[in-house]
Amino acid sequence: MAEMTVVHLLRHGEVHNPRGILYGRLPGYHLSETGRLMAETVAKAVGGRDIVAVYSSPLERAMETAAPLADRLGLEITQDVRLIEAGNLLEGRTAGPGLALLRNPRNYRYFWNPLRPSWGESYPAIVRRMRSVIDDARAAARGHETVLVSHQLPIWAIRMAAERRRLWHDPRRRQCALASLTTFTFDGGRLVSVGYSEPAGSLDPGPSVPGA
Repeated sequence: MAEMTVVHLLRHGEVHNPRGILYGRLPGYHLSETGRLMAETVAKAVGGRDIVAVYSSPLERAMETAAPLADRLGLEITQDVRLIEAGNLLEGRTAGPGLALLRNPRNYRYFWNPLRPSWGESYPAIVRRMRSVIDDARAAARGHETVLVSHQLPIWAIRMAAERRRLWHDPRRRQCALASLTTFTFDGGRLVSVGYSEPAGSLDPGPSVPGA
């Protein structure tokens, strides 16, 4: 019989971002106090599971989210650039509430093709790199569980691909809250289920800046 392997995709916790910047891949954005509590809460919730490896995007907010879980399990964090936030040509700009970026005339030139999307890394490219790192992590943890800390859009894109749903979407409809877990269960190399949970859901302050 093939062995069951579980891959948890953990979105990072809340970031300290008082200016509402779409920070994307920019360095220097760390977890807020609430974000640190989210990371601790997730570590307590899943720290007793059969997790044998912890991977993380190299960005600070992801590494800081991974740290409490890795410490609890006595594991080193493996940085993997394939888990990084989606590339975005608008990073560094003030996002504003809702879809304010889309309503700003200075940004219109970026929005000629929302199906790609034209303002950043393509959905298929995100799916390819996420599928690659998930396959590697699954193979290394065969018969056990592993946690990969990443960002909202990469996690959502690979979930949509796994569920054979279209990749283009309304960002407001993503089911991928701060510090949430999107869980892929494999029977051998075959994906048998996709689950979702929010161990730190009671701490979520609500909608966050896009590109987070």
